[in-house]
Amino acid sequence: MFDKILIANRGEIALRVIRACREMGIKSVAVHSTADADAMHVRMADESVCIGPPSGTQSYLSIPAIISACEITGAQAIHPGYGFLSENATFVQVVEDHQITFIGPSAEHIRVMGDKITAKETARNLGIPVVPGSDGGVPDLASAKAIGEEFGYPVIVKATAGGGGRGMKLARSAEEMETAFPSARSEAKAAFGNDEVYIEKYLGKPRHIEIQVFGDGRGHAVHLGERDCSLQRRHQKVFEEAPGPSITAEERARIGKICAEAVARINYIGAGTVEFLYEDGEFYFIEMNTRLQVEHPVTEAIFGVDLVREQIRAAAGETMSFAQEDLSINGHAIEIRINAEKLPSFSPSPGTISQYHAPGGLGVRMDSALYDGYSIPPYYDSLIGKLIVHGRDRPEALARLGRALSEIIVDGIDTTIPLFNALLAEEDVLTGNYDIHWLEHWLDENLA
Repeated sequence: MFDKILIANRGEIALRVIRACREMGIKSVAVHSTADADAMHVRMADESVCIGPPSGTQSYLSIPAIISACEITGAQAIHPGYGFLSENATFVQVVEDHQITFIGPSAEHIRVMGDKITAKETARNLGIPVVPGSDGGVPDLASAKAIGEEFGYPVIVKATAGGGGRGMKLARSAEEMETAFPSARSEAKAAFGNDEVYIEKYLGKPRHIEIQVFGDGRGHAVHLGERDCSLQRRHQKVFEEAPGPSITAEERARIGKICAEAVARINYIGAGTVEFLYEDGEFYFIEMNTRLQVEHPVTEAIFGVDLVREQIRAAAGETMSFAQEDLSINGHAIEIRINAEKLPSFSPSPGTISQYHAPGGLGVRMDSALYDGYSIPPYYDSLIGKLIVHGRDRPEALARLGRALSEIIVDGIDTTIPLFNALLAEEDVLTGNYDIHWLEHWLDENLA
């Protein structure tokens, strides 16, 4: 087992890894920009190293700075958290070249699954059902129109290197394709430095279902059920739950087995998530995230498994502490993502926290790096906390979420907490009757 791990991240996910390390008797190293000198993850780690100025590109995304921090502190492994360099194959290769262990999958697996076209082809070859669409990148508008006619409009144009909804445009007709195709390419080029796009059939009212998988890198893997992440704004998840309210036990077993067997075949190591659109009882692969997900706590809640601990164990060459037959669902869990944003515009709201009180009680978990007097810097993602609740069933989890929201205090900045209070008054949310478009329509009607 490792003696010391460096966490190449910040905020609540850095704290999450530090806590797992402490329980395992492993020393932790925090890295930080000058803007994060007083951040909670810096305070809680055993050691800390400043790796650059406020800009993420010059600090948390600086591979030389992070490698140097490892060499200075003697850290034997790096945990990337999520975001930043967590799915950067070049980073993983550099880490391995310096005889440092990357706590996550191999550079090759990240590279293959990081490209949407390659990932789709790999998924198809592994027996995972995929959305009908182009076999690869679409070179020009004429080809895009031909694919639209072949599969029938509407279709969606997506950046191969995309993420977060960027480089993604809907075309309901050949006429709309004339603007959607060049727009998607232009946006993809600006966001990712790669203007290659592909096309998929657009599903009318799908849900976003993701399967949590975990492999030991030696041909063994399990699945830990699904999460429903259908409540999204601009393709960004805001509300996640497990198990999915629309998924039957038979469907869970079927798609879970397919995903676990697929990642076992490629000797995948660590945590990963296979994401699907789900409609009319069918699953359609959209991508695989080769890292820990923001919403991993809901899976931990219903299975009683520490996924970060298991990541560390797997990277150290140890076997998984559980087998598929050991995993059974206990109750229902929900996570909401609380952002420092001003409603209804969802514009960033950095500032100083004048008062912070985390909710508590049975079945309530608050993952956050906030504290009284903390100044939220304007340079990074606006996520400031994740509220996770667990109950015996979905109604109890929803009731517990409402109670926890009534307790939380975040003064000094604007947050998205009022959004969740409003959503809990909606019948469709209470009954789980929503798809990936529901929240956008609701926002247009209620927060316009």
